[in-house]
Amino acid sequence: MAQHWIATRPGDLDVFSFEEYDVHPPQQGEITIAVRAAGMNPADAKHVARGDAADFPKAIGYEAAGVVSAVGPDTRIGSGPVAVGDEVLAFRINGGWATEVTVAARDVFAKPTTLSFGEAANLLLAGCTASEMLHVTNVGEDDTILVHGASGAVGVSVLQQAAQLGARAIGTASRGNFDVVTRFGGLPVTHGDGLEQRVREVASEGVVAALDCVGTDEAVDVSLALVADRDRVVTIAAADRARTEGFTAIAGAMPASKVYRESVRADLVRLAGEGRLVVPVARTFPLADALEATKLLMGKHPGGKLVLEP
Repeated sequence: MAQHWIATRPGDLDVFSFEEYDVHPPQQGEITIAVRAAGMNPADAKHVARGDAADFPKAIGYEAAGVVSAVGPDTRIGSGPVAVGDEVLAFRINGGWATEVTVAARDVFAKPTTLSFGEAANLLLAGCTASEMLHVTNVGEDDTILVHGASGAVGVSVLQQAAQLGARAIGTASRGNFDVVTRFGGLPVTHGDGLEQRVREVASEGVVAALDCVGTDEAVDVSLALVADRDRVVTIAAADRARTEGFTAIAGAMPASKVYRESVRADLVRLAGEGRLVVPVARTFPLADALEATKLLMGKHPGGKLVLEP
């Protein structure tokens, strides 16, 4: 019998439960995946903590990669034809923290052979978020931008995608993570007191957009001080300040964000397959040890993406 992680009610890690369950056979428009790797994101735990009780119990995990074990009748996946035995990745699903899961085929894409299952399982949530941040701030060639939290998962994807656009990125990080920012094409600066002045010193021409992946008051304050056009300031972690101060906040549950993020999945898979979008993986955990992995994920600086393996 298959196993998966569920949250029994809203709350902290004590509401997570690893249970056996019956995987329903795929209907038309669905496929079943034997999971080889499940991706981990802060949203996995945050959406449990803040959830509506009416939505529980709920399966955990928004992205996974594995091997197709069953295909519904007359069904194609997001990237085209599919057959049992194909290696795939899936994003915008529910229940990726599992040994096997049946999902909507439109959310599944052929896994590039150049990616490990762990890399593929962690590509799209961070990648789609980063892509939307660049999109809503209209970043383009020769722009100089500021990325707060540039050494984190979303920040690393922003740096790489900004480079594809021909933009120059200045990335905030602790000094111990400067090598990460540099590796992925950014110019690192330390966060903390004096950040605004340090950015001005390395960007004498100014910055035209600010992308906030951390949500601190410092990140918001410096962004608003440096960027004249508030339409070119975006956050994924400071929605309250965005509402009160007139800049943009995005989140996967917002209708416009959902449409955009679904539209770019295939392009991001292609970039990753070509080696132009890298997913740094820090550690791998057995699926049964998801709580230990989540504690590390929700702490500071896990050093890359975390993978759960059945």
